[in-house]
Amino acid sequence: MMLVTGGTGFIGTHLLERLAATHASVRALVRRQRSPRILPAGVEAVYGDLSTGEGVAAALDGVNTVIHLAGVTKALHTDDYYSGNVRATEKLAHAVAGRGLRLVHVSSLAAIGPADAGRPVREDSDPHPLTHYGKSKLDAERVVRDLTPDAVIVRPPVVYGPRDTDVFHLLKSISKGLVLEIAGGERWFSAIYVKDLVEGLLAAARAPRAAGRSYFLAHAKPVSWTQLEAAAATIMSRTPRVITVPFAVANAVGAAAELWARITRTPGIISREKIAEARCMAWTCDTRRAAEELGFVASTSLEAGLGESLAWYKEAGWLAY
Repeated sequence: MMLVTGGTGFIGTHLLERLAATHASVRALVRRQRSPRILPAGVEAVYGDLSTGEGVAAALDGVNTVIHLAGVTKALHTDDYYSGNVRATEKLAHAVAGRGLRLVHVSSLAAIGPADAGRPVREDSDPHPLTHYGKSKLDAERVVRDLTPDAVIVRPPVVYGPRDTDVFHLLKSISKGLVLEIAGGERWFSAIYVKDLVEGLLAAARAPRAAGRSYFLAHAKPVSWTQLEAAAATIMSRTPRVITVPFAVANAVGAAAELWARITRTPGIISREKIAEARCMAWTCDTRRAAEELGFVASTSLEAGLGESLAWYKEAGWLAY
């Protein structure tokens, strides 16, 4: 039996669909709410709250594997990152400790920080997170290592695919014929298509030698934002206008977005911290350890992944092109 936290999120829904399709025994830890979210057929809903620990121990009964996806990626207040990523993970790790379970903790490349140009970060690189999101993910990793030393930590970079709402904003801008870029030159990043990531998570859950290890799960070939924009524009038959803005202007936009988020009480994708991350020249990671120890290689090219994603957005009515 597998327990999945964060199963109603972007990555989680794809993971649950993959598991349900194979008729695996799986539970999703969900909060009680007035309008419960619909889970795939065959997935058992168990109620619990990682912020308090309520229901977590009971949800682990009969479970041999936990994939911990739940977390906070954008927030109105700094402490929200540490509450949702560190303290919630600590509640789970305490409940898992001593049970002999395989815990797969999903962290982020942001926990390690950006790379030097041409030198992707590796699993043993010194961490230097830039943002509170990255710092909270690193703190969560340390909690996991302390309480559950045999846990597997995986660090995805940019994740894209159907139902994603982050990369989607860039794709939406391209569909409207406009792209904003921060001045300073070409920037590179590692990425992974969500369905590939799901396969990587399952590989991490199964591989005996993964115990106590950390892995980057990404496509081996980094891409530039220009390449992503060009590939998406070609699929949508668009020729977007590219506007380059100085970092100071971009940072002011981030500050304005933060103010708007506080007014509306809705955290957004744009903030000064996100602008600081976007300013870095490389967010790339080395994928060789996952290939060698997990037998995992992300197989979906950027063009193929974008094609499937854009087709889904169009069919769902999120984009018109």
